[in-house]
Amino acid sequence: QVQLVESGGGSVQAGGSLRLSCGISGGAFSRYSLGWFRQAPGMEREFVAGISWTRGITWYRDSVKGRFTISRDIAENTVYLQMNSLLPGDTAVYYCAADYTGYAAAPRTVETYDYWGQGTQVTVSS
Repeated sequence: QVQLVESGGGSVQAGGSLRLSCGISGGAFSRYSLGWFRQAPGMEREFVAGISWTRGITWYRDSVKGRFTISRDIAENTVYLQMNSLLPGDTAVYYCAADYTGYAAAPRTVETYDYWGQGTQVTVSS
């Protein structure tokens, strides 16, 4: 049984920073990629950042490049999303997701991830 638990969301002013964490339990030997997604009210869930679990290769959506950094701590079974220079447009519920299938390199779509956390709210005010 794989479980993902996010933490670290909150409310900040534009230009501020937040660090999200996602603790992962179960299935360590079959874990390919971890990703962060977000969903704003009335919008579809969208990819934010991804990281390969074993090699640490990262990939991002264009609008967060240079502002967000995804990382992972293998010993702690945790993936992080450091978010700097936050904008009101970053306001959303942020979800952690895990890919245990490994069919896609650098997966960016909701369908390619197998397990999801419950989400954590990030609110950025202007």
